[in-house]
Amino acid sequence: MTLDDLARQAQLAAEGLLDCAVTAVRERVSIKGQLDAAKIEAEQRAVHGLAWLATYVEAIREIAAYARRMHEESRFGETEQLLTRIGLGEYLSQIFGGIPMNQGEIVRLSDFGLEDSGIEPFRDQPVNEMLIRSGNTPANRAALAAQIKDAHEGAVGDPGLDETFEAIRGEMRRFADAEVVPNAQDWHRANAYIPLEVIAGLSEMGVFGLTIPEAYGGMGLGKVAMCVVSEELSRGYIGVGSLGTRSEIAAELIMVGGDEAQKKKYLPKIASGEILPTAVFTEPNTGSDLASLRTRATREGDSYVVNGAKTWITHPVRADLMTLLARTDPHERGYKGLSMFLAEKPRGTDADPFPAKGMSGGEIEVLGYRGMKEYEIAFDGFRVPAEALLGGVEGQGFKQLMETFESARIQTAARAVGVAQCAFELGLRYAKERVQFGKTLIHFPRVADKLAMMAVEIHIARQITYFAGRAKDEGRRCDLEAGMAKLLGARVAWAAADNALQIHGGNGFALEYPISRVLCDARILNIFEGAAEIQAQVIARRLLEGGN
Repeated sequence: MTLDDLARQAQLAAEGLLDCAVTAVRERVSIKGQLDAAKIEAEQRAVHGLAWLATYVEAIREIAAYARRMHEESRFGETEQLLTRIGLGEYLSQIFGGIPMNQGEIVRLSDFGLEDSGIEPFRDQPVNEMLIRSGNTPANRAALAAQIKDAHEGAVGDPGLDETFEAIRGEMRRFADAEVVPNAQDWHRANAYIPLEVIAGLSEMGVFGLTIPEAYGGMGLGKVAMCVVSEELSRGYIGVGSLGTRSEIAAELIMVGGDEAQKKKYLPKIASGEILPTAVFTEPNTGSDLASLRTRATREGDSYVVNGAKTWITHPVRADLMTLLARTDPHERGYKGLSMFLAEKPRGTDADPFPAKGMSGGEIEVLGYRGMKEYEIAFDGFRVPAEALLGGVEGQGFKQLMETFESARIQTAARAVGVAQCAFELGLRYAKERVQFGKTLIHFPRVADKLAMMAVEIHIARQITYFAGRAKDEGRRCDLEAGMAKLLGARVAWAAADNALQIHGGNGFALEYPISRVLCDARILNIFEGAAEIQAQVIARRLLEGGN
């Protein structure tokens, strides 16, 4: 039986087990066949664990698809086979033994109410003997570590993309290595803005208009291209990789919800980098609970008057345009009363951050994810022209925002892969240079094991992210896949940063070493664009409702 055949066997076993788990959990959280919110909350561990199990099954599905594709294209070399075998073996082992939702929470099949008698049929001979027991073995990890040691920096193994995407990757990597990597640590430690010259360079390469249609001045590329660009720029510095996110979110909002006049006015300027946008959604004490937003936009003649407070607003000082979510109908307490505005503002400076009447704010000092700066913003009589209402119809704000969530989470997953790749490369470089007890660190098995498993999990996160990007490009609903890619990618980034810092030992704790920055940057990925717990809740709810 070939490895891609084994991968297919693993996929079928994992999918069957997931079906059993979904059925078991659905029974526990339902009353008379209907899902019950109180029971879902009471069974939160099992419900969220179901999301993680489904994410692992999706990961195995994509590893299997990758193996099949690479085999058919005669690109399934030794490194690619090792990544596949170790990844399948480890993820299957965790499915049957316990999946880490984070460092202190392990979800096991018994948490879903599954009995041993119902589990054993899925541990058939190929799965148990040929994948679990012969997958993530010391010999396989050592063989992969040897491949890693001799390879150039960059993705371990063939990511499986075509020449066009690899050309895009190469261009972004060269830019990041020349303009970003040498400066990122200084920007971080000084809490300095990413220089406008770097932003101009991104603009020249078309980063801000990557997915905007050519008719509106963009490049007209898809989400997979966005993944590659975000990944490589975030490998250099997450702040630079995230600059494109600002434009991506704003442009998508305008494309899905704007009228033709708004599209013609804003999309070309966003694509060119002339307009830098920022997303103004979150409020104090609401977090992910957007239905509880209190910021008001009241119609007065030919304008709206905005009053309220926003927080965790990224890059607002230098932004020219705010996509601003506010409540236009005070009688609607939920999502229906929310509207989205394209609110223009002048650029500010550190000395005068918000030189606009009715706006003020203060910086939120943060551990990482610097280079753009986070702010709290207060609106007190801030006026927005009536034509700034996105789409010209009130009450559509939440619906418009929801239509961008798939892209935003795919984008975040790609940034997570880039951060993980950065951590891996820093750990690898240090392990090849640092000498202890007469030999370099990479010759010690536990150091080599760390690097091998980083490479495997980054490969898995990359494949599931690319799959979500392809689904979006093909016009298919992919909220589940996007959520899973973000959920897994964030955990992989944190694990890679933590392990790479461990390889550095005491030096990793020193501010002068870049890995200290990467650890701080990695931590935010599990929080923004939907905290892991919220993401798991959304995924599980879809599964329990019959999503596929």
